[in-house]
Amino acid sequence: MRIVVQEAPFDFGAEAAGFAAGRHDMGAVVTFTGIVRDRPGGGLQAMEIEHYPSMTQKALEQIAAEAVDRWSLGDALVIHRYGRLEPGEQIMMVATAAPHRKDAFEAAEYLMDYLKSRAPFWKKEYCAETGTWVAAKDEDEAALTRW
Repeated sequence: MRIVVQEAPFDFGAEAAGFAAGRHDMGAVVTFTGIVRDRPGGGLQAMEIEHYPSMTQKALEQIAAEAVDRWSLGDALVIHRYGRLEPGEQIMMVATAAPHRKDAFEAAEYLMDYLKSRAPFWKKEYCAETGTWVAAKDEDEAALTRW
């Protein structure tokens, strides 16, 4: 299990290939990457993501360990960026490896739902140089109820 919280961009292809390499005992590897998207109608100049390093690392390690145990994963990877990101930039990546695809997919969805709603990151969107904190969305909170 590897958890990385970093400011620098990551190479999704290299990370996915490295994660999947040598997985002879795993029947499925699922990967997902989240990208900063523009607002409906456009106008997003950037998103600033803040966090408390030790708090964030510990929280992500805990939720990834829960996913590994719950779905009997062979491995899990979470990469999440912080700092100033522009539309189109990668914001995060999740990868899961499991003997069967259902477990790999469900564990990846679980991790993504957690990252979206419970991970200790704070996001501010900048449009026309005005910053607005991003509020939690009801649909993100509702997604957690299935777990």
